[in-house]
Amino acid sequence: MTIREIDSQEQPTPDGHLQFVEVGDYTFETGGYLPNVKLAFETWGTLNADASNAVLLLHALTGDTHVARGESAEPGWWDQLVGPGGIVDTDHYFVVAPNMIGSCYGSTGPASIAPDGRPWGSRFPFTTIRDSVNLELRLAEKLGITKFYAVLGGSMGGARALEWAVTAPEKVNHCVVVAACAKSTAEQIAFAQAQTAAIRLDPQYRSGDYYDAASSPSAGLGIARRIAHVTYRSEMELEARFSRQNQHEENPFSGETLAHTRGRYAVESYLDHQANKLVDRFDANSYVVLTEALMSHDVGRSRGGVEAALNSADDVHFVVAAVNSDRLYWPAQSDEIVNHVSHGDGVFIIDSPIGHDGFLTDIHQLGPVLNEQVFSASKAPQGN
Repeated sequence: MTIREIDSQEQPTPDGHLQFVEVGDYTFETGGYLPNVKLAFETWGTLNADASNAVLLLHALTGDTHVARGESAEPGWWDQLVGPGGIVDTDHYFVVAPNMIGSCYGSTGPASIAPDGRPWGSRFPFTTIRDSVNLELRLAEKLGITKFYAVLGGSMGGARALEWAVTAPEKVNHCVVVAACAKSTAEQIAFAQAQTAAIRLDPQYRSGDYYDAASSPSAGLGIARRIAHVTYRSEMELEARFSRQNQHEENPFSGETLAHTRGRYAVESYLDHQANKLVDRFDANSYVVLTEALMSHDVGRSRGGVEAALNSADDVHFVVAAVNSDRLYWPAQSDEIVNHVSHGDGVFIIDSPIGHDGFLTDIHQLGPVLNEQVFSASKAPQGN
């Protein structure tokens, strides 16, 4: 895809072109510092004259900026929602999808080169969801956007959307939070800690300074993905798809000793496949940075608690959705959000048997609610 740098005087190119903007130096919540931050993003549609039609879409943990098809026709992760004539109609709205700070899809992250010519690696600052919003606010300013008509996200993107509504409620009209929570629970932190430990305990991790080595911590990253993927899918889906089946001709009872590798069950092969896919496309340090950012997620931190924080976003209209089979972000956590916001019409349930990943595979179910509550003609911005 086309890559383009922008400055504050230039409008971005629409339709799925990867772009970059420098947003200056930044001191993180916990004290870390970067002398210059670059954010990657993609856009679709055209920003109108009064900048009233901007929509911000925020990716999940290992997601990227490519929300929808662009001129390259490469599929996006929310194609069901975004595009010409779609629910988020890019013939009418200007969609912005930034890559979160610390990721490995274009924004400054651990693999980025520091002023001394070496990758940041282990020196990359501890990052929070709130840090990501603070930097995305600078991106909005660079693009000439003073207020987003809507901010949408699922999973970690939903946490970021909620943080946007609380950090800068004056800059958010509608906030759509899908399969997320107001604060990470002990169980969610526990699942996440097991994943980061798997990476850090890989001998190839080298405390995060592995970029000049012959090998990377792919084994640890693969284990982290296996743990995560079990939480992304439901027990009923795994049982229906795999049960206790063998993986083709492999025999799980073939190992005579611990040293003799046995054959795999089909579900083991599935997890191996998911691990290998992620290892091929994602950086282990970025996985640690973003996972720990999600562990830190709590919109009520330093704001008097969740209820007080959500009450402060009293002019924002919320649409909150949960997946009924989600065992990572329970639907009850979506209830907590709705119970404490001034403008929200209950929790919309996405009916999906697969679990948390239903926020991706079945997001079309949210279409009617978004049409009615957010993107209807009567609510849409009328600027030119």
